[in-house]
Amino acid sequence: MSDLQIGLIALGVLLILLVLGFNWWQDRRVRRKMQSHFPTSEQDPLLGAGAAGAATANVARREPGMGGEPARAQPGQPAPVDPGSDADDAEEPDPACEVVIEINFADAVRGADLLPYMQSLRSVGRKPMRVFAETDQRRHRARVHSGESYASMQLAVLLANRSGPLTAIEWSQAWARAQDMAERFDATIEGPDQQAVLEQGARLDDTCAALDTQVGLTLLLGSAQPAAEVLAVARDVGFVADGNRLAWPNENGVARFTLARADGAAFDAGMGGIERLYLLLDVPCSPADTRAFGRMVDVGRDLASRLRAELVDDQGKPLADGSEAVIDERLQVLFGQLEQAGLPAGSERAQRVFA
Repeated sequence: MSDLQIGLIALGVLLILLVLGFNWWQDRRVRRKMQSHFPTSEQDPLLGAGAAGAATANVARREPGMGGEPARAQPGQPAPVDPGSDADDAEEPDPACEVVIEINFADAVRGADLLPYMQSLRSVGRKPMRVFAETDQRRHRARVHSGESYASMQLAVLLANRSGPLTAIEWSQAWARAQDMAERFDATIEGPDQQAVLEQGARLDDTCAALDTQVGLTLLLGSAQPAAEVLAVARDVGFVADGNRLAWPNENGVARFTLARADGAAFDAGMGGIERLYLLLDVPCSPADTRAFGRMVDVGRDLASRLRAELVDDQGKPLADGSEAVIDERLQVLFGQLEQAGLPAGSERAQRVFA
């Protein structure tokens, strides 16, 4: 037998051994994943069904519904529980306006290892994402904590907001982020079909577009007034800071309407004067109120008196007598429509999709 034949036989044996080794590794990897999702039990699943049912009957089932607002903490109470607590966090994905991609880890992953990747999971395109997780003790978390280990993660992607419905590109970006996590931490991912997701986003966007209403007023200050003085007057009237704007809050801290500079700058930005202010009632994001517009008019007139300004409507015309009552009657109809659509005015869901 020649050296060439011997070499070819040796190469063939080596290839067979490599294939067998690769198959063994694949089989071991699959078995490990299956065991992580279906843990072994000493009890026969057929004979022990009654006992298993009794054991799980005492555990409250957490399942978000489509009809109502997801559970949230009361004002003044923190939404998440302390790390390591046996209680579940109250905040959950909202199936009425979010779509979820599930990431299941083959082995529990430490929160400290996951935290560096959380920044990349905040948004895709112009749609925010929220991250939820389940600990290795089967506790639901609204955020990842460094001191816990997690069996799975959920990426909740917003279906629509004022930028429009979730696009195919945004959904693909979200799926790519989930795949990256799966590759880094040896996990599998599950999610709905893309076409179904895009259709759901389009339906939500159509609903929101039909209900999206904003009502504005303008304060004409005449000559420019120092920004610091305008800010002091606004705070004295009852406005509080809200980014570059000021907000008039209700008793729960939710903004009823806002006050902004015409140039969009913050009230404490620079030394320039202010000649025009905008009052805005963002109806879907404002709590339902029988005097939603009338209340803003009252505050606007108070500001106008203090600032020696003129209060006009969004067309630049003085407010007609009785216009507040007429507009408030129309807004009551809109508040009712928002409620029927599952988007109660001022709720977390409405603020999420009308952002």
